[in-house]
Amino acid sequence: MPQAKYRKIALLGYRSVGKSSLTIQFVEGQFVDSYDPTIENTFNKTVCVNGQDFSLQLVDTAGQDEYSIFPQSHSMDIHGYVLVYSVTSTKSFEVVQVLHDKLLDMVGKIQVPTVLVGNKKDLHMERVIKPEEGKKLADSWGAAFMESSAKENQTAVEVFKRIIVEMERADGNAPSEEKKCAVM
Repeated sequence: MPQAKYRKIALLGYRSVGKSSLTIQFVEGQFVDSYDPTIENTFNKTVCVNGQDFSLQLVDTAGQDEYSIFPQSHSMDIHGYVLVYSVTSTKSFEVVQVLHDKLLDMVGKIQVPTVLVGNKKDLHMERVIKPEEGKKLADSWGAAFMESSAKENQTAVEVFKRIIVEMERADGNAPSEEKKCAVM
C-alpha cells in the first residue's frame, strides 16, 4: 500500500458561513448547532480518493471580512483552499471574492487549487445567492463549485474529496477512473 500523501487545506470565508460546521461534519460526522466563533482550529483526517490515501490537515480559519489582513500563515505550505460563503448572505459572497483576490496576491499565482462552496443550502427560504451565481464565480477563477448543507450532511465529504482532486490535478496527477475505497 502506498504511503498516504500529506495535504494541508485551508478553509476561508466570512464569519458564520459554516466553515467549522463543514469541517466537523467531515471529520467527526456530526453537526454542531451552536455558533462559537473560531479563532483557528486544525483537524486531521485520512481519506481515500481514487485508490490513494491522503492524510489531511484542515485549517479552519477565523471568519474574515473584506478589511482583514490576509495572514501569511494562510498561504504557507497550503496545498488547496475551500472558500465558503452562505447562500443566505450577499455579504459573505462579496467577502469570499475579496478573499480569493487577497489569496492570489499572497501566493503570487494566477490560480490555486480551490473549491468554492455555497453552504447552508438547506435554508432555501432565506436563499439570496443562486447556484448559477456561485458557479459563474467559480468558473471565473478556474475553481470547482459545490453547494452544501453541513446541517443535513449534504456533500461535506464530497467537498474535501473534490479539493483533493483539484490539488492532484494542479500537481499534474489527473485522476484516472474512479477507484473504490473506504473512508476511515
